[in-house]
Amino acid sequence: MGESWVVWGGGALGVGIRLLLVALGSASLLDHRVEVVSPVTSLSRLAEGHWLKEYGMSPYAGSAYHGSPLLLSLIGPLIGDRQGIYVGDLLRSCSLFVVADLVSALLLRSIGKLLERTQSQHLLQLGVTDPFRAKSDKKDVLGAGNISFLVYLLNPFTVAVCVGGSTSSIENMFIILSLYGAATEKVPLAGFGWAMATHLSMYPVFLFIPIAYLLANGPDSPPSKLFDLSESAAPAAENDSCNEKDEKQAQKVKKASGSKRAVILKLVFWAAISWGCILRLCKHALLERSSLVNMWQKTHKYMLTVDDLTPNLGLFWYFFTEVFDFFRIFFLMVFHANIAFMVPPLTIRLHHRPIFLAFILTTICSMVKSYPTVGDAALYMGLMALCVQELSDLQYFYLLLNGYILISVLGPVMYNLWIFRGTGNANFYFAINLVYATLQTVLIVESVSTVVRYDRNLLKQVKLRNRTKNS
Repeated sequence: MGESWVVWGGGALGVGIRLLLVALGSASLLDHRVEVVSPVTSLSRLAEGHWLKEYGMSPYAGSAYHGSPLLLSLIGPLIGDRQGIYVGDLLRSCSLFVVADLVSALLLRSIGKLLERTQSQHLLQLGVTDPFRAKSDKKDVLGAGNISFLVYLLNPFTVAVCVGGSTSSIENMFIILSLYGAATEKVPLAGFGWAMATHLSMYPVFLFIPIAYLLANGPDSPPSKLFDLSESAAPAAENDSCNEKDEKQAQKVKKASGSKRAVILKLVFWAAISWGCILRLCKHALLERSSLVNMWQKTHKYMLTVDDLTPNLGLFWYFFTEVFDFFRIFFLMVFHANIAFMVPPLTIRLHHRPIFLAFILTTICSMVKSYPTVGDAALYMGLMALCVQELSDLQYFYLLLNGYILISVLGPVMYNLWIFRGTGNANFYFAINLVYATLQTVLIVESVSTVVRYDRNLLKQVKLRNRTKNS
């Protein structure tokens, strides 16, 4: 009973805070903050695109709107004329973001509940105990699903993005939807969520790998070698029975690999079907005002080429303001290739924990994407809470927490000194961006190290159990 009060009371508090801040007019204070909105996710730019479309022009005319035409059809009707955007129309449009946040939190809770059951079964098969699992079995301790639910809804970053009118809330919802579809083995839902997420922002394309592993291997589990080691502890039988067992095991592995390949092909099929339907809907939404090629140039190509050097939380704007045009293409390739270079080694080492792999890849994309906002941090913090069992021994947690608080305070201060008061310069604000990137780097390194250490601890427990049985 106490757990339910904490979870649902916290959820109601998160929704109430959002509605109260919107009703008090806080949206007008946050909708222009570079930490909250970007040229790709800004509701004000979406409103400009909607008005251009209403006047019979292409929504991509000029340089205002760089989002999906589907968002224009979804959110555009909620926005009235220019004079009423911050009165009732903004309240209606932000209520859509509140619903998106609530749906995302509920999906995270469902994923967390599924992971809790699966991990308990795996640890029971291995015959080992986990300290966090023993604590979470008590009624007064929340599990990973409930923690993720509360972290996402009560996160100040999530609240700021929702109230500030950023479409990051909808992007995050589709990313979480794809992970939920994969965790529950609903391949069409996983393919649709991934296709919509990559349509709204190109960076979730890298999440195809953890989604595929999640569908093929199931939710997070210890490495397969632990199960092999656990099975080898059983008393040895005669040679004939051992050979029969090996043959049956080989047949089982062969069938499993074939089914995994079929599931991945099915995911590719449904993702392709979803992409085709999305492009068809985009063509219908644009009518004759624009083409799909122009849409791609104003959305994904715009993110790749970093045409807008407006200051943000990322590293691109400062660097490409200083770099010579002759080297611009080269450094664009280098910056964007950073993500691709990190994916293979992380996948090889963490493929047995696809949810944690999705958290790491999302954090990396947030760190090196061209137009990041705090909405990206809100997403990977929610995914991080799903891995609370593996990360219960995370080092430098308080250092990271205080670092994020420091960034949240000093970022707006340095921006104000530079832009509005004129007593600082770009280096003031970019220094905060470097600290933010450093914090995310420390978070990635320490999280991976903690999970590796957690797996090694399981390995030691299994070996100790085997020696005890043999003796």
